[in-house]
Amino acid sequence: MALEFSTSYLVDTLGLFRYYKKQAERAIEQVSDEQLVLTLDAEMNSIALIVKHMAGNMRSRWTDFLTSDGEKPDRDRDSEFEGPPENREALMALWEAGWQCLFEALESLTDADLGRKVTIRGEAHSVMQAVNRQVAHYSYHCGQIVLLAKHFRGGAWETLTVARRQSGEFNRRVAEGSASQR
Repeated sequence: MALEFSTSYLVDTLGLFRYYKKQAERAIEQVSDEQLVLTLDAEMNSIALIVKHMAGNMRSRWTDFLTSDGEKPDRDRDSEFEGPPENREALMALWEAGWQCLFEALESLTDADLGRKVTIRGEAHSVMQAVNRQVAHYSYHCGQIVLLAKHFRGGAWETLTVARRQSGEFNRRVAEGSASQR
């Protein structure tokens, strides 16, 4: 993740959400359609069900974010863990729709909104607390997606960050880049 120096909570948080979204997408791209619905055991979720859950959560949390409870009455959370979308295209459309809710809500906020009160499941949160809650939630699930994709790909996995035994080379390139920017 190329860090953009910022003292803005909102700018930084938007960058984090975009980073985790991209990491999960890069992992999803590496698996077959069949692997999207595989589970490691009966108690685990597939990549497709994690995506479906995240999209449902995003729609619920970020639609009318400042004015309605983050747990919408029409949300059926349990159904998010059943019956994955019919194909990759439908899955990714659901994914994008969820993220669109999030980005539209966050991009409309100002620093003055951070102390406002919102509710999630009837519980009061400051806007900042609610956003932090979702950063933690989505990064957790994006990590699950990456773990599953990496497991399914095995030796064919294309690393998303610094490859094993390559940190020395990575650090050298960073140092060279820093020196050339002076």
